[in-house]
Amino acid sequence: MMPELKTSIWVSALLRRAETGTAYCALTKKGDDDAGAVLVKVCTLDGEALLYQPIRNMQGERVWLPKGPLAEREIDQIIARRIKTDPDMWVVEIEDKQGRHFLTEGIEAQ
Repeated sequence: MMPELKTSIWVSALLRRAETGTAYCALTKKGDDDAGAVLVKVCTLDGEALLYQPIRNMQGERVWLPKGPLAEREIDQIIARRIKTDPDMWVVEIEDKQGRHFLTEGIEAQ
């Protein structure tokens, strides 16, 4: 298993990929620079959103578990609950009509 990048560097790369892909993106919550978990919210600009949460697969690799699409306010409530239990968490928000997440790691099926 490869050592992971510091969270701050990984988030910067995700934001850059989204910007390069012409999506609007923002860091809406900054967490621990070195090891904070990251939630990625993707708004499709139709009142709905998806939430990507990191998990480890059987090989110990980080993959993303999608939740949604749900009403954006429901995704915001999930994020608020997670932040209460993990104040070191990061939240990246991407607005993209096509629903692109710009993650490079695998996505688990729902």
